[in-house]
Amino acid sequence: MTRHQKLLTLNLFLLTFVLGTSEFVIVGLLTEVAADLQIAISTAGALVSAFALSFAIGTPFLTALFSRFAKYPLMLTLIAIFIAGNIATALSESYALLLVSRMITAVVTGVLIALAMAVASETMPAEKRGAVIAIVFAGFTVASVIGVPIGTSIGQWGGWHMAFGFTALLGAISLISCSATIPKGMKGTRSSLKNQIGLLAHPRIVIAFFIPSFSIAATYTVYTYLTPLLQEVLGVPERYISLVFLLYGAVSIFSTLIGGKMAARDGIGKLRYVFLIQAVILASLNVSASSLVGGLVSISFIALVVYAMNSTMQLYFIDLADRHFPAARDLASSLTPVSVNVGIAVGSALGGWVTTNMRLIDVSWSGGIVAVAASLLAVVSYRLDRKARRERKYS
Repeated sequence: MTRHQKLLTLNLFLLTFVLGTSEFVIVGLLTEVAADLQIAISTAGALVSAFALSFAIGTPFLTALFSRFAKYPLMLTLIAIFIAGNIATALSESYALLLVSRMITAVVTGVLIALAMAVASETMPAEKRGAVIAIVFAGFTVASVIGVPIGTSIGQWGGWHMAFGFTALLGAISLISCSATIPKGMKGTRSSLKNQIGLLAHPRIVIAFFIPSFSIAATYTVYTYLTPLLQEVLGVPERYISLVFLLYGAVSIFSTLIGGKMAARDGIGKLRYVFLIQAVILASLNVSASSLVGGLVSISFIALVVYAMNSTMQLYFIDLADRHFPAARDLASSLTPVSVNVGIAVGSALGGWVTTNMRLIDVSWSGGIVAVAASLLAVVSYRLDRKARRERKYS
């Protein structure tokens, strides 16, 4: 890799770090938001679902629509809108304004992630694609390690509004760094919106799309309500909550590294078993939560598997697009983060339903059931891959 490619990789990593911090910091501040706006914790949790749904619905269409534009001016414009969205969130004094500002930020976030992945895939040597995409994805992981705990601490110290002032500042730093490193010669792809959206109807894409959705939904059934779980079930004092999020993020770095290695060969086949392990880990929290140490161990293992599928699925979508819809490559780059956010929406909604109608700790085994569904879809995709390879071999 050249010096410029390494610097570009670093700045794309910084961009996803900023985007991840903005998206996930709200999870550690749900209690503060609920108290400040005088709403139920489940209503505050709906902000997570609304962000994820806006991301999931808006990202594919806007990515396809914007794919005709050169990436350099497009990305800088979207980062500027992202900064404005976070400022609006920081200034929100009502639930309605907070909800709208988060939805706008979500859509912009989704397109920026898709563009970052497309830039990484198009500018790096073929043999380095998997490693670079894993690094770019790692921005979200490090956001959990550094950005979210810092944002949570700022929010608990100075109010949740200040946390989003912090993410707006991070956005400004990313804007400056991206303006200096994103290649200016990357042109858009001329293709009709109808032709690109056709990718979404392909049976292989549809099946693959729900693999990360179910895996992330399984995790977010628990993770969305991790703060009340820590406080009410494990008895963790409020001042230590940010440290638990730091632990979660630190362990999830290894999840990203594991995912990068898995993507090198037969990643889909390996995911069949990873999701079954995930199911067992999530369900174990129902038992381990009887002690503080046991609960923290289960939470650490949840973090260890959460991002294991990212690199595999990102390359899988791009490769499927190359074979069936070459003009929809940018759109394909958006499908992993879109699928993840569908999973976040489903998981946080399921967690909200469980916390309202059942015991709080029941989010654990509920998430485990969803992880089994992810494993079943991975089995289907794996078998379809083997069938396709046999057909190509004998054709």
